Amino acid sequence: MADSPEVETPPNFYEPKPTLANASRLGLQSAAVGAFVSALQNAMGTHSRGAMGFLTRTGGTIGFFAAMGFTFAFTESLVANERQKSDPISSATGACAAGFLAGVRTRSLPTAVGSCVVLGAAVGAFDFAGTLSGAHGPSLEEKRKKFFKPGTPIPDLS
Repeated sequence: MADSPEVETPPNFYEPKPTLANASRLGLQSAAVGAFVSALQNAMGTHSRGAMGFLTRTGGTIGFFAAMGFTFAFTESLVANERQKSDPISSATGACAAGFLAGVRTRSLPTAVGSCVVLGAAVGAFDFAGTLSGAHGPSLEEKRKKFFKPGTPIPDLS
């Protein structure tokens, strides 16, 4: 296969994100984090419900974390697919939607808008720096090839 030409992808090629798959995966991961936080809340609080308090007393935390994770991933994928570009704006809109959901839980529109702005700005800046998706900069192999000089032949002294 050395004779076959390599197929190059165009520089601005966009591969659509599976919206529901990403949202479901992040929603389940967030639910696991929510279960951990709920268990901590249950352990630190004083009540007479025992170990089941992590589901009955503070179990709403699990669903809230799952909803925020699902909302973030769904909105981010949806915006990226619509714009056909995965950039910090997509991440910022997902974080804004999740922050708005956090504010709605407090039943306060100013808190919802403030959470949207703060989370959107934080995640957008974080993704702009290139560490949220990890695919913005050159790969480790490209950095290594750029750092080391290519091999130069040693002259024959005979």
